[in-house]
Amino acid sequence: MADELRLRAEGPEDLDAFSAALQDAVLKIGDVSYDPKTRRFTALINRFRWEKAGKKGPYERIRAGLSFESVSSVKSTHVQRTDKEAIASILSLAFDADKEPPSGALRVVLAGGGEIRLAVECIDAVLVDTGPAWKTPRKPFHGKL
Repeated sequence: MADELRLRAEGPEDLDAFSAALQDAVLKIGDVSYDPKTRRFTALINRFRWEKAGKKGPYERIRAGLSFESVSSVKSTHVQRTDKEAIASILSLAFDADKEPPSGALRVVLAGGGEIRLAVECIDAVLVDTGPAWKTPRKPFHGKL
């Protein structure tokens, strides 16, 4: 499909587009994995298509794959990792550079105060829609009316 999103991030300046595309994506904890041998973190998500959202619905979500390479460790706070069916909602993506860039910490900030923190040697990320999209009647809301 021609309107599938395909993003690649290779530096901190690329992460704003990632963060915008990931805002309000939902994922099952069981769809998140880290392979220390390949040093790859992956997640399958249901992404809200902000780039297609107008003022009135119906709106769309689409299945997408997210991966980060060169990951040396993964830590989480306020994430129910033992419940593989638990749902988490992504608020944003942030990067805290180490004193010696390009290494640092990629933070996947979750609703409810949760966070997944990836220690990375450098930013090497891919976000790809795997389609097809489906209709949803609700648009995520942040703030006052």
